[in-house]
Amino acid sequence: MARIAGVNIPTGKRVPIALTYIHGIGSMFAEQICEAVGIDRARRVNDLSDAEVLQIREYIDGNLTVEGDLRREVQMNVKRMMDLGSYRGLRHRRGLPVRGQRTHTNARTRKGPAKPIAGKKK
Repeated sequence: MARIAGVNIPTGKRVPIALTYIHGIGSMFAEQICEAVGIDRARRVNDLSDAEVLQIREYIDGNLTVEGDLRREVQMNVKRMMDLGSYRGLRHRRGLPVRGQRTHTNARTRKGPAKPIAGKKK
C-alpha cells in the first residue's frame, strides 16, 4: 500500500483517482501531478515502482499544500474572519450558512436538527 502525505492510497485504482483521496488534491491537480512526474494516467497504483511513488511524494511536498497544513491554514483563515468581525466571520460564529444560501427553509446541515417551537402547530 502506497502512503503519500500521510494517507494510504488505494492500490487498485488508477493513479489520478487514487491521488484525490488526499485532502487538497482534486482531479485537476491529480492530472497535473501525473503529467509532471511522467506517469501514464491509465496505470494503477499497485503497478507503480517505489521510485515513482517517491517522485509523486516529492512533487506534492514541493509544490502543494495538502492534508494537515491545508486544514490548519483554512482554520486560521476562518478564525481570522471571526476575529475581524467580518460578515463571513459572524456567519461562521453563529453556525449559519456563509455563502449566501437561504435560511428560511433548508440550511439544516449548518443549523442542526429543527428545534420545535412551543405552541406553534401550523
